Amino acid sequence: MPQPVVEAHGVRLRPFRVDDTADVVDGCADPLSQRFVSTMPAPYTEADARWWIDAGAPAVWTGGGAAYAVADPATDRLLGAVGLNNPVPAHARAEIGYWVRPASRGRGVATAATRALSEHAFATGTARLELFTEAENGQSQRVALAAGFGYEGLRRSAGASRSGGRHDLLAWVRLADDPPGPAVRQLPDLPGGVLTDQVVALRRLAPDDAELMYRLHSRPEVVANQAPPVPPERAAIERRCRLAESGWLTGDIARLLITEVASGEPVGSCGLSFTDAASGEAAVGYALLPAWRGRGYATRAVRLLAGWAFGPPGVARLIAGTVPDNTASHRVLERVGFQPEALQRGRLPGLAGARQDDLTFALLPPDLR
Repeated sequence: MPQPVVEAHGVRLRPFRVDDTADVVDGCADPLSQRFVSTMPAPYTEADARWWIDAGAPAVWTGGGAAYAVADPATDRLLGAVGLNNPVPAHARAEIGYWVRPASRGRGVATAATRALSEHAFATGTARLELFTEAENGQSQRVALAAGFGYEGLRRSAGASRSGGRHDLLAWVRLADDPPGPAVRQLPDLPGGVLTDQVVALRRLAPDDAELMYRLHSRPEVVANQAPPVPPERAAIERRCRLAESGWLTGDIARLLITEVASGEPVGSCGLSFTDAASGEAAVGYALLPAWRGRGYATRAVRLLAGWAFGPPGVARLIAGTVPDNTASHRVLERVGFQPEALQRGRLPGLAGARQDDLTFALLPPDLR
């Protein structure tokens, strides 16, 4: 079957050629590609690239998929690749995937190629495209969103690793009749990547924050106000920090580090997650390191987070659950404008099968101080 050339969104999709060999090796042998595309041979050699160009890519076309080189329209040099795999003609469904050479990253190449191939696939009869990413591959998730693919859910053990194990994948989907443009996000990025009142600043949690977060959330007084009150494992905190961007992009939770602006020192952490997205209700939580308590920093952080939540994310109501005897936290919430609403007896899990009460505070936009 002839392989049509597609030119759209500033990229050219064309068949692979022998003179692409060196660039294919450059893209596929790169550590990032090797980490997140487990189907690639490791190590990736010139022989692997030649096999792909001569046999692998043609076989994808023969099987009903597509295997395109993504090229610069001005020079026709290879920038990356994009393709359709695992087609299900009876359901008009296929999977889309991509990789980009290191020197071509950060220029929107993957987004442009994904949009171009998606539009071509929809124009030729495909109804549903699925895109799968690993949970730690935040950059690929941003490509999916920018190309109009909305988060659909977790596919348990959907990915196979080179070691023979299995791992979960995140599913992103675009339908032929979805509106054009990027997918709508439940938790948009912070403006400029930070919220600040010039005294404290909030930014997204990052992998390098793991040691600090473990130290904070292992403190006895912090553990006592969690449900259940069990100290976290270091590996769990490390994974939480690695997945902070993904949690934000999927709309699961916004995890933030609180820092003091003057010194740049970390103060604590806070977070926001939707409890009922349909009704616009979300919950906030926070914790501070001992040296920074009593300075009003928790109040400032919660006020900043609430102000942002009532803006771009469209939150209509914020709640905060607290242990009834955590009076310091109650004072923080009340200074921001939260009001106590309900004591829910035995709502939270405790230790050894016991239950804890939950004192819930709520904040509406007009209440924000």
